[in-house]
Amino acid sequence: MPGLALTQAGTVLCAHGGQAQPTAPLPRVLISGTPAVGQSAPYVVAGCPFVAGTVPSPCVTDTWVTGALRVRSGGVPLLLQDSQSVCAPNGTPSTIVSPGQTRVRAQ
Repeated sequence: MPGLALTQAGTVLCAHGGQAQPTAPLPRVLISGTPAVGQSAPYVVAGCPFVAGTVPSPCVTDTWVTGALRVRSGGVPLLLQDSQSVCAPNGTPSTIVSPGQTRVRAQ
């Protein structure tokens, strides 16, 4: 299903509210002047407050499981607004609150 392409300016939160940022955006693809983000680069998560019982177990990285089926940059699928991910070490998903742009749709 088509969705808005995710850019470096997008807002991604882990399930617990921690802010996630891409480690390596795709500099060859600019959308409204901002680099797009590919499925291969993990996100780093900061500020996750998750605690399992009494042991802090915050989300540290966010790895993307799905991306665009038809749109790639350098062989890497672009991330879309509906892309799915898994945070490590606790296995929870993250949420894309805003893709960072409203012009480019991909599938």
